[in-house]
Amino acid sequence: MKRNNLSQLYASILENKIYLIRNFPVMLFSVILQPLGFLLVIFFVSHGTLLNVAIMGSLIMTMLENGISLQGDLTHLRRDLGMQDMLVGSPLTMVKYFTGMSLSELVFSIPDLIVLGVLAAIFVHISILSAITIVAVMLLTFVFSISLSFFVSTVSKDILEGSGFMSIVSLLLASFPPVYYLITEIPLPFRYLAYLSPTTYSAIIAQKSIGILSISNIIFYLSWVILIGVSLSLLIFAIKKSSWREV
Repeated sequence: MKRNNLSQLYASILENKIYLIRNFPVMLFSVILQPLGFLLVIFFVSHGTLLNVAIMGSLIMTMLENGISLQGDLTHLRRDLGMQDMLVGSPLTMVKYFTGMSLSELVFSIPDLIVLGVLAAIFVHISILSAITIVAVMLLTFVFSISLSFFVSTVSKDILEGSGFMSIVSLLLASFPPVYYLITEIPLPFRYLAYLSPTTYSAIIAQKSIGILSISNIIFYLSWVILIGVSLSLLIFAIKKSSWREV
């Protein structure tokens, strides 16, 4: 049974991303260039003073964008290829399918993470504890983004509808919140709006862990509680409310 489960997970990874990497390697460059593009813009605009902030932001954005992109893959497989209808009648459960497809996105993000990890090691002073903290934040960011993507993919009528919605979500979660800059740069009356986005808490934790953001311990620990709570809530919601079987 354990071997069967691993085979099902590997099949999801192989079908969704390994095939794409092998046959269309140019896709890797497009994935790598997106966070690096933001990083370079911030580097030149700030004359290098915000490079450490930009690297942290790129790590968070990579996990967010890869999680959001899962929606397009799943909707295509469901609507265009009818794969979900075939899987419903198979031994593969929704949780296994969701897990396998999520792992495939992590595999696809490896080149990005390697490049950004090297840059972080060179330009950002990261301790072992900071590294563990950043990895945990990245995983939690990935969890809430893939959970939202999976739910949208099972209820959207076509890939354009779902992609349009997730594009708005990406804009609201990656561009407006203080992912590539410090939250203290936002004027206080408008700062409260930033707290509506879970990526704000991802950025606060990551920036605090490497010593570039000065906030109280209460806000730091509260950010952990909110980020974990949002991630787990969206994960449970996606598993419970996603439309796995067509009605």
